[in-house]
Amino acid sequence: MTKATPSVMVVIPARYGSSRFRGKPLVMLGRKPLIQHVYEQAAACRAVTEVLVATDDERIKQAVEGFGGRAVMVAGDYRTGTDRVAGVARMFGGDYFVNLQGDEIPLQPDLLADLIEPFIKGSTGMGTLKRMIDSTEDVHNPSVVKVVTDHLGNAIYFSRAPIPLVRDDPSRRAVGGLHYVHLGLYMYRRDTLLRLASLPTGRLEDAEKLEQLRALEHGIPIRVWETKHASVRVDTPEDVEPVAEKLQQFDVIKQELGALKTAPSR
Repeated sequence: MTKATPSVMVVIPARYGSSRFRGKPLVMLGRKPLIQHVYEQAAACRAVTEVLVATDDERIKQAVEGFGGRAVMVAGDYRTGTDRVAGVARMFGGDYFVNLQGDEIPLQPDLLADLIEPFIKGSTGMGTLKRMIDSTEDVHNPSVVKVVTDHLGNAIYFSRAPIPLVRDDPSRRAVGGLHYVHLGLYMYRRDTLLRLASLPTGRLEDAEKLEQLRALEHGIPIRVWETKHASVRVDTPEDVEPVAEKLQQFDVIKQELGALKTAPSR
C-alpha cells in the first residue's frame, strides 16, 4: 500500500493597508504586480499542492483572480500573517500550511522545497529558512531580520538587531557562517499553527514586531534549515525600482541558460 502524498497549502497573506507601504501587493514590478511574482513562484514548486492568497481587500482578490490565481477573503482583525493563515486553516482541510509573506519573492521555486521537503520528513511542528548574510549593511539594517540557531538547527532568537554581535570586531562587519538572514516564510503542522494562533501576543513579539517570537516565548521550537537559493524583498516604496531591476536581470539569466540547454550540440 503506497503512502498518500501529504497536502501542502501555501498561503500568501496580503493586506492592502500596510502601514509602511499602502497597496504594496499590487505595486507593479515590470509587467506583473508583486503578488503575482510571489504566487507564480510558489505554484511552480514541485512540493506544493495548492497556493492561496488570503486577503482583506477586494482589489487584491480581483487582481489575483485576474492572473488565474486563487484568493479568499479572510475578514477580521488578525494580529499577524500567521494568524491570517490560521484563519485559512480553519476554513480548509490540510496537513501542512506554509505562510509565504506576500513581499518575499523566491527567485527559484526550489527555495520553497528547501523548507517543505525536510519539514515533511521530520517531526517538528514549525519550521523556517535562513540564508547566509554577506553584506555588512544587511547585518545592521533593521528591516533585515537575523536569526541565530543552536547546533541542532533550532532557532535560539530572531531579531532586527545585528545578532550575534562580534564584541572584538570594531568594524561590526558580516561574518560568513555566523550571520544569517531569516526569510519570510514558515511551515506548520496544522495543530501547531492553530495552537500558535490561540496564544497571546508575547512581549518580545510586540517589542521586535516579529510574530515568530510568540512561538519561542511559549516554548514552541522552530527548526531552521539553510537555503542557498536567492529571494528579493519589497519593504518600502524605495525598494520597488531596485527589486524590479533584479527580477529583470534574473529573467535574462534564465533565458540565456534556457537557450544554452536547448542549443544543438556540435
